[in-house]
Amino acid sequence: MATATFTAPDRVRVTAWLQRYGVYLAVGVLLLFNALFTANFLSAANFRTQLVQAAPVCIVALGMALVIGTEGIDLSVGSVMALTAALVPLYLGAGPAAAIAAALAAGVLSGLFSGFLVAFLGIQPIIATLALLVGGRGLALVLAHGQLVGLHNPAFLALGTGDVLGVPVMVLVAGVLAVLAGLLVQRTAFGRRLVAIGGNRAASALAGLPVRRVLLTVYALSGGLAAVAGVLATARLGAGDPSDLGQLMELSAITAVVVGGTPLTGGRVRVLGTVFGALLMQLVHATLIKHDLPDSAAQMAQAAIIVVAVYLARERSGR
Repeated sequence: MATATFTAPDRVRVTAWLQRYGVYLAVGVLLLFNALFTANFLSAANFRTQLVQAAPVCIVALGMALVIGTEGIDLSVGSVMALTAALVPLYLGAGPAAAIAAALAAGVLSGLFSGFLVAFLGIQPIIATLALLVGGRGLALVLAHGQLVGLHNPAFLALGTGDVLGVPVMVLVAGVLAVLAGLLVQRTAFGRRLVAIGGNRAASALAGLPVRRVLLTVYALSGGLAAVAGVLATARLGAGDPSDLGQLMELSAITAVVVGGTPLTGGRVRVLGTVFGALLMQLVHATLIKHDLPDSAAQMAQAAIIVVAVYLARERSGR
């Protein structure tokens, strides 16, 4: 009697399927579990809360996905968010537009600095962005004098608490940015160059692609998107809190990207997977908290998820 065997090609196919579609399966399983076992999970108010809390992670992860697509990494995103939390109160007296412009400029300049170190000086991305991980939050604390500053501008606070046709502004912004990121990767020459550089930087340079310009732009986009997330999170909090805002955001963003199917080795960017990765991180955290497990358990679960995702990517790459 013949017995079924799990061959190497079968293993490759399963690994590839899990890497590409596993995040959607995981989100579905968590939604089903919570619908059955978590009180009031299916309420509109709860869905709104989950989406709003996932929005900043989603926005930062979009920028991280572009960087990882070039075989890079950006550890400075949490510090960029802290920097925006320090700058917004300083410039809000001149109006919301001035505060937002200052925050976005700081984010883009931070990204350009990291990109310059990577593209022109040849410094490894993890080292280049580690400098801003430490120095960026330190600068933010200096600017804010180490204090949490309350905000009282209704127009600015509406970014964090307001709705547009019933959709929270934060969720709407995250959705628009996700669509734009998808179009950038799939429909533009820049997106094709980004993926090519991540696949083989040396060959891309020999082929005449503007490697340095693409890398510089990618890190600037990551810094700018982190600043957007920082502005929205500050508006939702109603205060500038550079000591706490963005803590461990780099871990959450990297996890969302890798779980969503973008390999750390570069050469591919999955925008929709990244969005669902951010949702998965939020659902994991919310599920554990709602079932009376400590926040540390959510962080441990997050670490386990990224280990599994990296293992699947490694298995697929090795095969």
